[in-house]
Amino acid sequence: MKILIVGAGKVGYTLAEHLSAEKHDVIIIDSSETALERASNTLDVMCVRGNGASIATLREAGAQSADILIAATSLDEVNMICCVAGKRLGANYTIARIRDKDYSADFPLLKENLGIDMAINPEYSTAVEITRLLRFPISADNIETFYRGRVELVGFHAQEGDFIVGQPLSALSSRLKKASILFCAAEHKGVTYIPNGSSVFHPGDQIYVIGDFIGIPHFFRSLGRIKRETQNVFITGGGRIAYYLARFLEQINKRVTIIERDEETCRRLSETLSANTLIIHGDGTDQSLLEAENLQAADAFVALTDQDESNLITALCAIQMGVPKVVAKVTRQNYDAVAHAAGVDSIISPKLITAGHILRTVRGMQQSKGSVMQALYKIAGNSAEAMEFIVKADTRNLGVPFRELKLRKDVIVAALVHNGMIRIPDGDSCIQESDSVIIVSTRRSIVDLNDIFEGEA
Repeated sequence: MKILIVGAGKVGYTLAEHLSAEKHDVIIIDSSETALERASNTLDVMCVRGNGASIATLREAGAQSADILIAATSLDEVNMICCVAGKRLGANYTIARIRDKDYSADFPLLKENLGIDMAINPEYSTAVEITRLLRFPISADNIETFYRGRVELVGFHAQEGDFIVGQPLSALSSRLKKASILFCAAEHKGVTYIPNGSSVFHPGDQIYVIGDFIGIPHFFRSLGRIKRETQNVFITGGGRIAYYLARFLEQINKRVTIIERDEETCRRLSETLSANTLIIHGDGTDQSLLEAENLQAADAFVALTDQDESNLITALCAIQMGVPKVVAKVTRQNYDAVAHAAGVDSIISPKLITAGHILRTVRGMQQSKGSVMQALYKIAGNSAEAMEFIVKADTRNLGVPFRELKLRKDVIVAALVHNGMIRIPDGDSCIQESDSVIIVSTRRSIVDLNDIFEGEA
């Protein structure tokens, strides 16, 4: 597909990286020569320097024949103009990054009157992800949900003394039988793989397990990782993510404290959030202030400042003070390993969350013969993907038991949903029309469920 990306910032560059890796024809438009030089030197993309809202620049980049135009600059108004202009020139589908909450609320009108096909709000989506983490009483790195929330995929780090460490998975079958879960991915020393019966987990490995809302808590209870329910949430940084997060937490009756160093931002937050949220004007990296505000009594801590380093430092401080659940926003991907090694529970990356949403849309627009993609998540440091498909009548190998199928070695069918019943697959399981099928793969070329089978369609 021919895809134009306007804006080579964090989100635009990340999208270009993923889409070019999937062999799409990617063109990046940006006015910054430095940003374009970085993209040109590191990615297999074409770069056009200019104003993405300019008809002439869009025409030079080929918007008139583009399958998708993604406007991801830092300005909502520019993104909307890019999409309108691109649509008028002939772009088939337009996606705008829209961050302002007022514009987001008006999106149905924008779609109808301006021809913007999809809007993505990174801060809103990130707040949704953090809320999900805080609602689960589980010590986990990340939690993704499928099939309307009834199937959960949870990532966590193995610890010394865990019963799953140091022996083959085949030896654990009797102990895990009641849990009804499946180990679907693991990362050991930077290498991600699909586990099998001979796989052995080690302390520090990142492990992904999938199951239903009964099996997952049962498994984590057996590991001793169940936390107390979150009631008091402490947040540093009062930006857009903090605003959306506080709103979500207020709706489920959680008590929230936000520390923000900018006085005007504090005033704005106090005017728009309820009395259930306490706004404190101060430096969230000041340990004495955190102690004075009783951070040690919080159930969860979320670091959301604009500085990765500050977020990691305050997250470590919260861990030392005994906060049960700690989440940090980190933009630089190479900080993930450092954060996990230091004991930070969950790392959240807005750009990867945004990329996941848009990639799902792009893949859904590609020619799909055997299924419809419902969800797509990047896991294991972006080296694996978890996807949900709805099976269509022309999916290959319908009704064939798994023991007779030849699946690609880098793919695992992690869960099946048939007539509303969730099942962890075994050799007798088979795929049937209208089923929901959840797969995990370490390859990036899966667009359709038929791609999981060996051989040609």
